[in-house]
Amino acid sequence: MNNKQDNKKLAIEWILRAQDDEVNAVGILRERNGTPMHVCFVSQQISEKYLKALLLFYSGDYPKIHNLSALVAMIGLHDDSVSAELIDATVTLDPYYIEARYPADIPIESFTWEMANESFEFAMKIKKFVLSRIEK
Repeated sequence: MNNKQDNKKLAIEWILRAQDDEVNAVGILRERNGTPMHVCFVSQQISEKYLKALLLFYSGDYPKIHNLSALVAMIGLHDDSVSAELIDATVTLDPYYIEARYPADIPIESFTWEMANESFEFAMKIKKFVLSRIEK
């Protein structure tokens, strides 16, 4: 197997984990059987996993960080089609990694279903971007 095939195989492993998170987020959004805070956090995680998959696909490696904006900047070194819309999505999602996990940052009541829907939509835009690159 050549390096590109190895990279794609590793990327697919990350994509499968992102898809697992997506199933959970969809269930919470559809049934409202959970909290909007959790959808925001999981949307950040979905995005992180897709972006790391793309970095793996391009380079065979990824950094052990959670900052989506930094991951997109690294992807930009391999792909000059990173859009402002993608960057905006990461700016919205980045805080959810910390703020959704630590009560001192944002009280759970501050998270709304509108925030949950928006964060999930952004995660799906990131997914679409990543898959369009890997499937080429």
